[in-house]
Amino acid sequence: MAVQKTVYDHIASNNLKTLLLVLAMPVLLLIITYFLMVLVFMNSPENWQIAADMLKRVGLPVAGIALVWGLVSYFVGDKMMLGFAGAQLAPNDDKHKKIYRAVENVSIAAGLPMPKVYLIEDDSLNAFATGHSPQTASVALTTGIVAKLEPLELEAVIAHEMGHIGNRDIRLNMVIVTGLGVCAMLAEILFRVGSSEGRSKDEGAAKVAVFVIGIALLIFNLIVAPIIRMAISRTREYAADATAAYITRNPAALASALRKISQDARVEVLDESKNMAHACIYDPLDPERMAFFGSTHPPIEKRIERLNQMAGLFSLKG
Repeated sequence: MAVQKTVYDHIASNNLKTLLLVLAMPVLLLIITYFLMVLVFMNSPENWQIAADMLKRVGLPVAGIALVWGLVSYFVGDKMMLGFAGAQLAPNDDKHKKIYRAVENVSIAAGLPMPKVYLIEDDSLNAFATGHSPQTASVALTTGIVAKLEPLELEAVIAHEMGHIGNRDIRLNMVIVTGLGVCAMLAEILFRVGSSEGRSKDEGAAKVAVFVIGIALLIFNLIVAPIIRMAISRTREYAADATAAYITRNPAALASALRKISQDARVEVLDESKNMAHACIYDPLDPERMAFFGSTHPPIEKRIERLNQMAGLFSLKG
């Protein structure tokens, strides 16, 4: 008989995944870079030596930039994610009383600190949570999800995001989003340097080496990163759905909310921030991708099916 995972199991698992991800990303990138360098320079030992020297010279500054950017983005990564989404802090006034009451109710039920509440001006239906820990967490909701969901459905969505906060998914999200942001930034810099013409043979070979490193970063972003995101995100969504069901004691409300969200989830401001997709309750870029291998989320039908099964269990307990 399978043993049911507890919240503490999910927290420990996410802490381990965060550590492994931080270690695996540079290692995988180095392996890809080395493989490409061998392919490009295998028939030219002289140029290989020039490329190797360039790799040593470029490698240290690039690693330094990545480290500094990684540290900065880790500590302000939540602000970056909210900025990508164009989210604004919601005033705690009469106009937003409904939202704050819902977030407060769920926070109390979940036994977690009250997160900051942000709004994204978009008629679509989506949401995400961010922060390093429950004490620094924020929940961002589109104005569309607030306006179009019933109160119990909205609470269920907030409970799903509180599930991510409680399970420490939010820290893992930040490592993925900011880490891949570093790769994209460095790739662009290296492409520009590598694509310029060299004045000598040695300089030309060195620029080819720089260009190859940029290609390695591009391959990492386009092929390796989606696999990492998919492997991590799918189980987290099921866990957050289950956590939301236990917090609200109303799995049917989240199932109903997911049906509505799946019909209009695209958040236009995130079209240029594809790494943000896995942080949202539903893919905000192109819902049609949900049917394909690269999906950041489990199929909506599977999530609803599991929630309906949980609803049956709650009715039996009642």
